[in-house]
Amino acid sequence: MDGQEVYYVEVLLPLHLPGTYTYRVPRELNGEVSVGKRVVVQFGQKRMYSALVRRIHTEAPKWRTKYILSVLDERPLVTERQMLFWEWMAAYYMCYPGDVMAVALPAGMKLASESAVSIHPDFDGDLSRLTKYELQVVNLLTEYSTMKLDDISRAIGVQKIMPLMRGMIEREVVMMDEELRERFKPRKSTYVRLSEAYAGEEAQRRLFDDLEAKKRTKQVDLLMQYMQMSGFGKELVPKRELPQVSALQTLIKNGVLVTEEREESRLEHFDADSLVPVESIKLNEEQQAAYSLLSSPLSPHTTHLLHGVTSSGKTEVYIKIIDEQVRAGKQVLFLLPEIALTAQIINRLRRHFGDKVGVYHSRFSASQRVEVWRRTATDNEEARYQVLLGARSAVFLPFRDLGLVIVDEEHDASYKQQDPAPRYHGRDAAVYLAHLWGAHTVLGSATPSIESYHNAMEGKYGLAVMAHRYGGFNLPKVEVVDMKTATRQGEVHGHFSDKLLRAIRDALAARQQVILFQNRRGFSLRLECDDCHHIPQCVHCDVSLVYHKATNSLRCHYCGYSIPVPEECPACHSTHLRMTGIGTERVEEDLQIMFPEARVARMDLDSTLQKNQYIELLNDFAQRRIDILVGTQMVTKGLDFEHVSVVGIVNADNLINYPNFRSFERAYQQMTQVSGRAGRHGDAGQVIIQTYNPGHQILQKVEDNDYEGLYHDQDNERRVFRYPPYYRLVEITLKHRDNEVVSAAADWFATELRGAFGQRVMGPEYPLVSRIRALYLKTITVRFERNEAIADAKKLMMQMADELVKQDGWARVAIHFDVDPC
Repeated sequence: MDGQEVYYVEVLLPLHLPGTYTYRVPRELNGEVSVGKRVVVQFGQKRMYSALVRRIHTEAPKWRTKYILSVLDERPLVTERQMLFWEWMAAYYMCYPGDVMAVALPAGMKLASESAVSIHPDFDGDLSRLTKYELQVVNLLTEYSTMKLDDISRAIGVQKIMPLMRGMIEREVVMMDEELRERFKPRKSTYVRLSEAYAGEEAQRRLFDDLEAKKRTKQVDLLMQYMQMSGFGKELVPKRELPQVSALQTLIKNGVLVTEEREESRLEHFDADSLVPVESIKLNEEQQAAYSLLSSPLSPHTTHLLHGVTSSGKTEVYIKIIDEQVRAGKQVLFLLPEIALTAQIINRLRRHFGDKVGVYHSRFSASQRVEVWRRTATDNEEARYQVLLGARSAVFLPFRDLGLVIVDEEHDASYKQQDPAPRYHGRDAAVYLAHLWGAHTVLGSATPSIESYHNAMEGKYGLAVMAHRYGGFNLPKVEVVDMKTATRQGEVHGHFSDKLLRAIRDALAARQQVILFQNRRGFSLRLECDDCHHIPQCVHCDVSLVYHKATNSLRCHYCGYSIPVPEECPACHSTHLRMTGIGTERVEEDLQIMFPEARVARMDLDSTLQKNQYIELLNDFAQRRIDILVGTQMVTKGLDFEHVSVVGIVNADNLINYPNFRSFERAYQQMTQVSGRAGRHGDAGQVIIQTYNPGHQILQKVEDNDYEGLYHDQDNERRVFRYPPYYRLVEITLKHRDNEVVSAAADWFATELRGAFGQRVMGPEYPLVSRIRALYLKTITVRFERNEAIADAKKLMMQMADELVKQDGWARVAIHFDVDPC
């Protein structure tokens, strides 16, 4: 850029706003600005943000523009290919690029202004008119010049700081400004090394002789300890590992030892000495055939579906094709649906690829995620991650040369982002990302989504099949228990059939482990009055409150609202209250009573809130410190445990009887996946499914492991009833605090949509839960045939939404678009 030319930049802000915004570049920054770098800009009257430069030009706008304030990066943070990916995601999932930017960048790289307080330049210095707390504030600002509001509040011991500050601002004692703060700070540690003056053996001998002659015993002892730790001065020693005594400070003060600060990683280090060569993995015939197809340069497909039954050895095939890419200097993205799965896969990949494996997910701190981001994009090939493992957000990492994308458990609904926008599907976004790079994609699952299998059947994807378990082990035996018959015959105790209890007892006697699946958390699903049948409801959402025994409270699983358990019915004051339905908490307690000698643990959202708690649970189960693991869908994923012989599904009916076009598909997937945890390393396991509808077609298909039958049934139904994969769905949700307002707005919107799209429009209607967090909801669904180009239709729908909020009384109606809803 010419140093004298006047330049303008189009910048992207991490806000829910359309398009980019134009700023002028100060001439002194002409040489620093480039596309993909972050710049600080003022947006509005006082707010400042770090924005991304999208375009640089010399076309002066017709309006007056603000200047960018500074450039934050030495090199572009975001590449052109990433920008294209963001723009595709915004267009496809019907949101703004700023929405994508807000989700894509780690929090540590997004700067926003914060209130900073300083002495007002017109303050006359008269302290006599200040109160006690005001005087403390002025004294602090005299010492520190500027301080954050929170810091002042803590320093003077006043929680409600704003009333105090408002009075001081009005009298021009202090002023409040907006200041940007970089959230990411590299972790630094102090290291100790021997001064160069004592580098040789002769100099070190004289040093020790001198200290001993002066009877500096403590300094001699500490110096000897340092010499042993540093290999006689050859290596740096962390200061924290040396005794923090006065002798250390004296040696540093006298120049014998020298300190220096070095940047230190927050990420876990893996010992490269224990690497296992990939060549040691021996594939069986089915695995070899799959590997040959997936890695063949002659294949006409860039995307393949790997359909392998549970425990067929898909991970070994993944490792083989990853190794090819790593040897070629390419990067690999390995997506998993749940963070809980990463612990086992990380260990398996690091056994072969060591520190070339990076992990990226939401349980990492903001600083850890920034480190992973930087190590993905670094020019230093030794430090660069080549295998990136993570949940759906890992698609946003700044790859340098992506050669392969693997989406394991591709069917899983956890890949779909629900809120906030963009409401993207990690699997579909990964396929498009691979397309941008010209990379290959492998979608793996024992129970593929209907859409992916349909693409394979239609020839859009390649298909590799592994129909047998690795090692020749048999699939588990599935038994369906009719709970109606068992109840009549007195063969049910609590919520467990005699057959399930016997299987658990036999497994424990044989020192085997058990997994029980109940897809409801909490203790009881509702509290009901026997007299008037009143059920306590959430005040913010149209759902009943779930009883949690651990906190003795009734809680809403949508907004978190909770109340103590009432002693009497709030409606009729009866004391005849009873708990109905069961959750994982109740199952856990009942098992502890029935099997007091067994070690029972629970794995659900409530029990894994703390960081790394899920890893500890899985490690304890793997080390056989837990005998019975009770869980929600977390236990249905691709976990691999050697000693699980029994899997029980406590209530299959609540999986099947769900009002969604995917309910049969999801029920089959969850039951088959959790069944696959049994008998993975030995004798065929046993799976017991409890149901009040044993003749249901889905249960029959799970029992027979008949995925093909499931696919053909669902494929035919979806063709007839116009659902994916034959149609694309766009679900539009309108939200407002007033039910009448949202209903009127939804009616208007539906009428406008019908004028443009006719019979493709369904609704408006109330969803299953029609009020969440005090907002009433109405939904409209628009169907498009799969072969239709709908980019223009999406733009038109967004324009209609913009028109809606411009009308009187509807400005606060929130409109959310969900493309390809789950």
